[in-house]
Amino acid sequence: MTDKPETERIDCTDCFALPGPDNTRISYVKAAGGISETWHTPRCPALTIMEINWEEGSKRVKEQQEWAEGVFPAAHERLKQAAAAIPAGTAAQPFVAALTELVQAQADTDGFVVLHRWAEILERHFPPELPDPDHTAE
Repeated sequence: MTDKPETERIDCTDCFALPGPDNTRISYVKAAGGISETWHTPRCPALTIMEINWEEGSKRVKEQQEWAEGVFPAAHERLKQAAAAIPAGTAAQPFVAALTELVQAQADTDGFVVLHRWAEILERHFPPELPDPDHTAE
């Protein structure tokens, strides 16, 4: 059996709705644990504003995604060309190589590059310093 998290009810200062079948419950998981909930009537101004903000935010995310999908391929290609122009052995080369590989890893996924993939790439381009056998401590 699992413990049910504590729920804190916060009264809407616009409509003062109580829990009920005709009202809307908005709930959030709080960072410190537990749940916060607020109930709203169907005509509550605060609920209407939240819904408008959610719709606008969703629209903005879709527009940004479309823009990025159009721009990313050419920008990625420019990065690869610039990276290829950096001579091997220069101080900037491992940074450019890691960045190029990370950008490619991002291009290969629909989500985010997961932490273990980041670690693999960074370990490859910035390996830990190994002891130098020719310079042992005396």
